[in-house]
Amino acid sequence: MTADTNAAPKDLMGFLDFYLVKKAPFQLPDGAKEWIVKWGPWITVVLLILSLPAVLFVLGIGTILLPFGGYGYARGFSLAVLALIVQVGLMVAALPGLFARKMSAWTLMFYSQLVGVAYSLLSGSIVSGLVGGLIGLYILFQIRPLYRN
Repeated sequence: MTADTNAAPKDLMGFLDFYLVKKAPFQLPDGAKEWIVKWGPWITVVLLILSLPAVLFVLGIGTILLPFGGYGYARGFSLAVLALIVQVGLMVAALPGLFARKMSAWTLMFYSQLVGVAYSLLSGSIVSGLVGGLIGLYILFQIRPLYRN
């Protein structure tokens, strides 16, 4: 029995690579991919620095309001904080490897994106979670070949 070479792989990475790179109707130009890989880590650093005061403010205000919000607020806030900490932690951990173009850093960014999509879906932002996740994963898988082990 021969394997169908046009069938999507069963694992998540292979499945996403199949549909977001091999079967994608549009490929990013090589110059765009190179630009994203070159400047993406710097853009990430700037965005993390710019978002730090806002994140600290939200965490502080949210913690102060936690006793007054009831059980639903506490559960939703805890999930949001957990997702935020995991997502930002993965991004920060990936930064040194992104500058060195290591595949391990790309993998951390992939997991960070998955955490963001999962949180969006769990919090009820289904359309924005799917659209944002699809765009983020498309870009990640388009630039994947530029990273090495």
